[in-house]
Amino acid sequence: MDIRAYNREAWDREVERGNRWTIPVTSEEVAAARNGYWSLLLTPTIPVPRNWFPPELHGIDLLCLASGGGQQGPILAAAGANVTILDNSPAQLDRDRQVAARDGLRLQTVEGDMADLHMFQDESFDLVFHPVSNVFVPEVLPVWREAYRVLRHGGTLLAGISNPVMYIFDLFKLDQGEIAVKYSLPYSDLDSLSEAERQQWIDQDLPLEFSHTLEEQIGGQLQAGFVLTGFFEDVDPENVLCQYTPLFISTRALKP
Repeated sequence: MDIRAYNREAWDREVERGNRWTIPVTSEEVAAARNGYWSLLLTPTIPVPRNWFPPELHGIDLLCLASGGGQQGPILAAAGANVTILDNSPAQLDRDRQVAARDGLRLQTVEGDMADLHMFQDESFDLVFHPVSNVFVPEVLPVWREAYRVLRHGGTLLAGISNPVMYIFDLFKLDQGEIAVKYSLPYSDLDSLSEAERQQWIDQDLPLEFSHTLEEQIGGQLQAGFVLTGFFEDVDPENVLCQYTPLFISTRALKP
């Protein structure tokens, strides 16, 4: 299976369904960002601390990595950054273009693979903003290596991460509010599900997901050359497992 092609179409359908991560920001939020009042999410609920960002966004070159949907990119553009948004889903990128046209914002959209940023030269950006999204690619280490390559020295990577523990539970029972351990790690919608489960997943046109170890997610940033300077955990009120443990992590890392 061509995973990237499948997930491109699946996320286009998520836009049609009104997935919460495909709903663009309002004109009021854009206007507030222009006046310096804004906040952004890497994970479901906790805003990224403002001191994780440069003191001044005006004029910095910023890559929203796998961050389409008309949410983060337009706010950062309204705050003054030179924003490029890369995403695998044309429909998600359309959301950003719609907000830009509606509110008179300048931003660039690029359709592509988060693990292959060949279209960008080395040291092209001052900041990479990467919300929870690398669960949709089978290998995460190339994502960190490419983010490191395109960042300038002294640049910042802000990343949202899923805790792999969420993938050991029966996904279909979770939809009914029942918690049951079923799968071993590493998890993949392609390899861990039974044939019947996998077909049920595909019949629902749901994006394919892959667990990544914390060693790959956090250690992988260090392996790529980053220095970790910030860390917090978060929950998702819509996920029953978060009644028991945080399932999301935000990291701030610098390229020395």
